[in-house]
Amino acid sequence: MAEDAPRRRSTLDEVAELAGVSRSVASRALNNAPHVSRAKREAVERAVRRLGYVPDTTARALATRQTGVAALVVSGEDPSIFADPFFAQVIVGASGALEEADLHLMLCLAASDRGRKRVEELLRSKGADGVMLMALREDDPLIRTAEEAAMPVVFGGRPIGPAPRWYVDVDNVGGAREATEYLVSRGRTRVAAICGRLDTEAGRARYRGYRDAVLAAGLDPFPPYEGDFTEPSGAAAMASLLADRPEVDGVFAANDNMGAGALRTLREAGRAVPGDVAVVGFDDLTVARIADPPLTTVRQPIQALGREMARMLIALVNGQDPTPLLLPTRLVVRASA
Repeated sequence: MAEDAPRRRSTLDEVAELAGVSRSVASRALNNAPHVSRAKREAVERAVRRLGYVPDTTARALATRQTGVAALVVSGEDPSIFADPFFAQVIVGASGALEEADLHLMLCLAASDRGRKRVEELLRSKGADGVMLMALREDDPLIRTAEEAAMPVVFGGRPIGPAPRWYVDVDNVGGAREATEYLVSRGRTRVAAICGRLDTEAGRARYRGYRDAVLAAGLDPFPPYEGDFTEPSGAAAMASLLADRPEVDGVFAANDNMGAGALRTLREAGRAVPGDVAVVGFDDLTVARIADPPLTTVRQPIQALGREMARMLIALVNGQDPTPLLLPTRLVVRASA
């Protein structure tokens, strides 16, 4: 008996004809593009199910010049940075939004000259539909490369200098100001700041919020005690602070990792928290809840940061022109202050 002839693959033209729409509308509906009415989108979906239509991904990529990939690029020196709870939550938020748009997430770390070169090649070659770029430091060469990129680029957090056209950030100044105001409201008059890296906008902005609050209260700001957003750097900065200014009675740490390090140093130095020194962090990571004592902190919506970055990038890929977004923060009071 002769074998059955292979079933002919249905075409996009047939989908469009059955749905009663043009070929271009059918293509836009299948690619989740904007400006397709709900009725036409549903008609295309019904036609796809009836015909058993399976898009030719290679042909679609050639036709739309899309790869189906969005890249999250982090500019940093530590290869383990994606294991940091902060970036892990960003990834969760971004991947969820990209999945809804049928885009795959690619993670890239510019942690070496070779890594940065590969990212620069990605930005120039349109090897992805778009890029989300994070953790940039002052004078990072990726900033200029992003400005000249052949694809949409969304910044997660603003770099130092002129604001990029598309970014999602949190209210770093306002959150740091609220944290410091809370310390002052608790009767603390010698309040210091363990700030993040001052070659990042987040590090500078959070110190600026601390300084604004101290000056508004009629107090003298301490100079910045700089860390690198890690627990050991917070511990070291707190040790330097105690050596220089033993009278300190309040500390704003620019993230929870450094806040946890400050608590460790204070405990080892025999300083009671919050009796002798009150401490407030920033982020509301898990470490804040399990610290000893639990850390009062500023909650920023980290998963929302990743999700909104991805949604902004999807809008750009679909030909829209979204506006920058600044996410709010709020104080979470626990036992450390």
